Amino acid sequence: MLADRQPNQFATMLVLLALSGLLFFFGLGDIGLTDRDEGRNAEAGREMFASGDLITPTFNGELRVAKPVFVYWLMTVSYHVFGVNEFAARTPSALFGVALILMHYLFLTRLRGSTVGLFGALMLLLNIEMLALGRMAITDSALIFFTTLSLYGFWLGLHEPGAGRHWMWGFYVGMALATLTKGPIGFLIPPLAAGLYLTATRRWTIFWKQGFPIAGILVFLMLAGPWYTAMFLIHGDAYGSQAKVHTIGRFLAPMEGHGIGAWFYIPVLLLGFFPWSLLLPAGIYQAYQSWKNWQRGGQADSRPAMSHEPDQSGNELEWFAAFWLVGTFIFFTLSSTRLPHYIGPLFPAASLLAALYWSRAVQDPSTPWIRGSIHAMTSIGYLLAIGFACLPSLYRTFAGKMVKEFPMALQFDLGIGPYILAAVLLIAMGLVSYFGLNEEKRSIAFSIAGSAVTTVFLLALLTIIPGLNRYAIAPPQELAYAAGLNLEPSDQLIAFGTLRPSTSFYARRTVLYVPFNELTRLKTALKRPGRTMILAQEAMQDFLPKEAATFQPILKRHGYVLLASQPMVNVPEPRQQSAPSNSPVH
Repeated sequence: MLADRQPNQFATMLVLLALSGLLFFFGLGDIGLTDRDEGRNAEAGREMFASGDLITPTFNGELRVAKPVFVYWLMTVSYHVFGVNEFAARTPSALFGVALILMHYLFLTRLRGSTVGLFGALMLLLNIEMLALGRMAITDSALIFFTTLSLYGFWLGLHEPGAGRHWMWGFYVGMALATLTKGPIGFLIPPLAAGLYLTATRRWTIFWKQGFPIAGILVFLMLAGPWYTAMFLIHGDAYGSQAKVHTIGRFLAPMEGHGIGAWFYIPVLLLGFFPWSLLLPAGIYQAYQSWKNWQRGGQADSRPAMSHEPDQSGNELEWFAAFWLVGTFIFFTLSSTRLPHYIGPLFPAASLLAALYWSRAVQDPSTPWIRGSIHAMTSIGYLLAIGFACLPSLYRTFAGKMVKEFPMALQFDLGIGPYILAAVLLIAMGLVSYFGLNEEKRSIAFSIAGSAVTTVFLLALLTIIPGLNRYAIAPPQELAYAAGLNLEPSDQLIAFGTLRPSTSFYARRTVLYVPFNELTRLKTALKRPGRTMILAQEAMQDFLPKEAATFQPILKRHGYVLLASQPMVNVPEPRQQSAPSNSPVH
């Protein structure tokens, strides 16, 4: 039987590899780095690559402690392989995105069979949150992979007897690498989910017996400790105090204006994990009900560890996923600083829970709440379709308020793309409703919903994103690159008002960032001898001090201007969106 299943699993993995590779890597380097996080991370990786210092991350020549070092190491390797460009900066995230999908499939297949494994892998892949995180030069794709590795290692180590208990080492290794990727979150999320599960199932005794707690903590410290120790030894309080602000400080108080209400993550999960998010309420409730029934049965902590064979682990996998999802959701809700990507570590649990519920609904048409879940899914889908159709008119209404950040906002047109996306969603949701409510054809609804997500995502990349990149993202980056070509190390580049960290990445140099309201600082900088260039929005030229009166505009790009105290020598070729190369512009 196992021999018969292996070729199918291998073929399924090839399909998942191809699909995830397409969605994560297609056009990966065609879009300029978004600010702020992508610009900061990519530049920190570039400075590490340029300096050869693999211990101290810096941004714009200054110590950067907001994130630990692991992603910068990955970017350094990627820059060596692909050159310093957007594709290389984002490749680590894309690779971890693909690896996460394959790991998720193997885990679920091991426990519940290849069909459930395929459902879970596709649900984890085909949602906007995971597709976005896997295509950005940020830490979250790697973080999600390592926290998931940690929790899967925990589960297998706890439930597999004999040599299988050595899976538990993955619990500690995953935590260590997650901690090197994004700090304390790496060693908080896995123990939180595992601890809730152990408490609810009264399995702490089993964990102490076969979980290697003391040795595991030593492994964790051996892997994660050296870099943190080195940073404290090299930088002392300069590192410690800033690191405290970016960890404990973020939790206790809003940072950088990200203090949205406690309700924030409800729509993030609903829309970010759409369409599968509408399966979660029923999945969580059924997991809760089965756990309560188990409790009434008076199960003891001495219950033997369960087999890893499919369908022999009862409902505990659902409980585990539910505790993981709910615990992580509550943890980030309690944090004062809230951003959409923060809850990324719960998405594997969400896809696991949704896949288990959906597979049950396909096999048993009478599964409770499945019809209501499908009605909710299609209703939200119709609302999203209406939203896409209204997007061009809404954009025209509010474009004037975007001019400060997007100078060409009034001239830019979203085009026909949103209407195409709306049509795709309307048709897809109608088909999902038809097949999903048909008990004999329900499984077809999954394929339609997944195909809709894939189509909408690829169409957005082809029809909407290029225009946004050309007019909103790329213009200041192209001017920064031109400035970098012409300035010597002793010269000066000033970003006036355009406080985009990606400016440093494209200029390949230290940049003086001067906000609009710091004209005194700008006047002081302009007294510095040598060549100086100023990157600003064209509309801001009238606000420049008299010290900049002799500066001449040498390049303009869609609402941005590059001013220079001396003529420019090297004029870069127009930016082309093509395959990545060693040049920072393609």
